[in-house]
Amino acid sequence: MAANIAIRTSAAGTGDRGLAAAFDLKRLDRVFLDDPYPTYRALREHDPVHPMPDGSYFLTRYDDLVEVYRDAKTWSSDKKIDFKPNFGDSLLYEHHTTSLVFNDPPVHTRVRKLLGPTFTPRALMALQPRIETLVDRLLDAAAARGSIDVIDDFAAAIPVQLIGDLLGIPDDERGPLRSWSLAILGALEPVLSKEQFDIGVRAVAEFKAYLRDLVARRTRDSAHDEREILSTLVAASELGDAAGSRDRLSELELLHNCIFLLNAGHETTTNLIGNSVHLLVENPDAWRDLATHPELIGSAAEEFLRMESSNQLGNRRATCDTKIGGRKLPANTYVHLGIGAANRDPAQFPDPDRLDIRRHPNRHLAFGSGIHTCAGNSLARMEGQVALHKLVTRFKSIERVGEFVRGGRARFRGFRHYPVALR
Repeated sequence: MAANIAIRTSAAGTGDRGLAAAFDLKRLDRVFLDDPYPTYRALREHDPVHPMPDGSYFLTRYDDLVEVYRDAKTWSSDKKIDFKPNFGDSLLYEHHTTSLVFNDPPVHTRVRKLLGPTFTPRALMALQPRIETLVDRLLDAAAARGSIDVIDDFAAAIPVQLIGDLLGIPDDERGPLRSWSLAILGALEPVLSKEQFDIGVRAVAEFKAYLRDLVARRTRDSAHDEREILSTLVAASELGDAAGSRDRLSELELLHNCIFLLNAGHETTTNLIGNSVHLLVENPDAWRDLATHPELIGSAAEEFLRMESSNQLGNRRATCDTKIGGRKLPANTYVHLGIGAANRDPAQFPDPDRLDIRRHPNRHLAFGSGIHTCAGNSLARMEGQVALHKLVTRFKSIERVGEFVRGGRARFRGFRHYPVALR
């Protein structure tokens, strides 16, 4: 695990071409983490298939990312090779190489099929009243206080509550969920410190132990909410009897995909809401426009996802000799997918640095594309739209009342704290 050596990514005095030439994911500074978009623009314009010192490449053009996403045979999502140097044989390695997102077919196909019923339109319609009730309760508390931390008091509370419901986690046992999620996902950053590694390993261990106990309780209790996915997954695992042997989840697959559901659902929705509020604070005309025309909430949410994608980075490894963006790459080449960069590619999005809540079409890549399109994207969209719609129609204005704190991560873009006053 390398130490994070901060350098000035901009290569001061050399202009955009120098900014692109100096870019290295393993040597990022705070300026980049606060605002990566100037660097992404420089890379798109001057070096869109950018080689880095470790032999990997960083892709920033929209069309190149779409090409990779659509060709799962050439571009593998399996991370067994790539995670070994950082994670060794640790529980972090076990988790991130077992969960849905970092596997190829047929494992990916089998697990995704089991998760599918949770995210059907019918299932989401059944969840929407629950989300609306939760958002109303949170906004009632915000109105009573007059000010809130958008992250702690609103954005993070919504997905933790909902995923807790879907997994059937009792209310009084949900306290550690967010910290576990942040620790496990934090280990996916391009540079991993010893402290981050230790915290991540501990989080996986504690979460696994908790889920084993929860699963044991669930198998003893035949009564459960039909909307609760944990019982469905248990029945489809080697611990249950509802699935054929070829499709059953192993115990490890069961536990780690439950962890994955929390992590994916928590991070995406928290950042979607937090980033959206930030964009509205920075663009008060958009707040007023959305409040006057709440029917625009769907296109507005897509624009927020495009402008400040929750997940900024993806990765793939070439399974054979191939070509991307006009550059020949040998088999086993590792590429980083610059989602945040592709979502501001002017070749796809005219005037890409301008917030336009009426933008159409808006085929952004915030949820990926191809077979690895985020399984819970419809749920995240629903949560975000309900939260933002109720926020802008209930309050006349929003303004910061203190300094915000960014998450400080390259892969997942969001805030740790964002204090505001609501009027």
